[in-house]
This record gives sequence, C-alpha cells and structure tokens, in this order.
Amino acid sequence: MSERVRVKVVLLFGDEVEVTADAEDAVTPVRYPAVEIAEAVGLDVQDLPGRKLTADVDAGERLSGWRLA
Repeated sequence: MSERVRVKVVLLFGDEVEVTADAEDAVTPVRYPAVEIAEAVGLDVQDLPGRKLTADVDAGERLSGWRLA
C-alpha cells in the first residue's frame, strides 16, 4: 500500500527535475523524468520548478501518481 506525500520540485536539470519532500528538514533531492511529472499535472516542463505537488510513495520509496498540491 502506498502513502501520499507532499513534495516540491526544486530544479529542472536537462530532461529531469529534482524533487524533495516538502519539509523543512528535507535536503536530498531525487531526480525524476520532467515530462512524466509535467504530463501528470498538466503543466509545461519549464513551469515545474518551485511547484508543490503530492505523490504516492511506494515500499521502495519511489514516487508516482503526481498531483498539484
């Protein structure tokens, strides 16, 4: 079973974005395909940095099921 978490898109880096947990103590970003997230939330890739989203986190700690927060 997955859990829904709040995340923030920190940076666009080529065809990937760096995402962190939307929390004060979050420091380690994880990269995900920018197009995958942009299509899921209905935004252009260049509009992703700075956006707050929610996502499902699975047992392997991978995120999916992106939605605008």
